[in-house]
Amino acid sequence: MSKKDESNFSDKYNLRWIIMVTIWTFIMAMIFSVVTEGLVKNLDIFLAFVILIIIILIGIFFDIIGIAVTTAEEKPFHAMAANKLEEARYAIRLVRNAGQVSNFCNDVIGDISGIVSGAVGTTIIYKLIEIYDIKNGILLSIIITSLVASLTVGGKAFGKSIAILYSEKIILETAIFFNFIKRRLKIDLLPEKKKKNNKNNR
Repeated sequence: MSKKDESNFSDKYNLRWIIMVTIWTFIMAMIFSVVTEGLVKNLDIFLAFVILIIIILIGIFFDIIGIAVTTAEEKPFHAMAANKLEEARYAIRLVRNAGQVSNFCNDVIGDISGIVSGAVGTTIIYKLIEIYDIKNGILLSIIITSLVASLTVGGKAFGKSIAILYSEKIILETAIFFNFIKRRLKIDLLPEKKKKNNKNNR
């Protein structure tokens, strides 16, 4: 395989992004799992359930953004950009990079929240068994696991409807946040791809 073919293969399948997102998912999943499980172990049952709900909501929130960015169209944002709305340019960038954005929101954050919520649910089960001296924890485990799954699936189903109906507004609000981070902290969370020079290809 020539260098040109290797470059085309890498660009076609976006290998750099795949490798980067795989590494970051591993790191983030490990950090969130350790932090949340350690935190839940030192809290009472009520606060442990609150943290569990928050983790599920985070997964639903990012799922909404991921779906919105894949259903939104560029056209309304071009009109906003023509009217000098600064955030509209970032909104266009989000739509153009819908694959990466949805992959991060739906897969990376979504899967991590699913893994962490499952781990927190397990910790809560052990806490309940220890506190109430439950001899057979199988039924309790089934109930907690089913509760976590139903809240996650039901929440995402509801969020999907919101994402489709209000995709334009959701993308614009996300763009406002990204643009704020870029201006204030000088961190571009979604840098623009540099255009390649096509002179060599002629």
